[in-house]
Amino acid sequence: MMSDIKEILISAEEIQGKVKELAARIARDYRDKDPVFVGVLNGAFVFLADLLRHLDLPCTVDFVSWSSYGKDTSSSGVFRIMKDLETNVESKHVLVVEDIIDTGLTLHYLLDTIRARRPASVRVAALLDKPSRRRIQAKADYLGFQIPDAFVVGYGLDFAQRYRNLPFIGILKPDIYAGRGTPPDELE
Repeated sequence: MMSDIKEILISAEEIQGKVKELAARIARDYRDKDPVFVGVLNGAFVFLADLLRHLDLPCTVDFVSWSSYGKDTSSSGVFRIMKDLETNVESKHVLVVEDIIDTGLTLHYLLDTIRARRPASVRVAALLDKPSRRRIQAKADYLGFQIPDAFVVGYGLDFAQRYRNLPFIGILKPDIYAGRGTPPDELE
């Protein structure tokens, strides 16, 4: 798999340092609030797991999985819920945990859907932000790293369900996805 990586953008050590830093901020902000952490599948599961290991506060964890791609490699703009929340978030403090904010479309739709369920608050923790691709306003309250417009994999992010297990964030060589259109995870 390493031969498919053009360069390591963010090392495993840098990621772990940032996760620990974000966890400390989240722990301060959510002390005595019993938050619900909502992981956005599939990409955020590694980030969420590491974040939780650094937190010493009572919390609940749930997951959502949404699709806007269908069989295509580009976003249709129509969202389909693959897995919805099982937790009732009404009057609770919700922290959405995302792997990457790209176009902002997925996050915008998800936040609107959660807000309609009347939580006490909703915030976002995102490992990566790629503002150069933004199509709609979206931001993280807790942000790991801002990255350039490159197709990244590792630490939960994938291409064709591969590379999630890499401990770092790497830029995938373009010839790996050439001819397949825009890689799906780039459209979130």
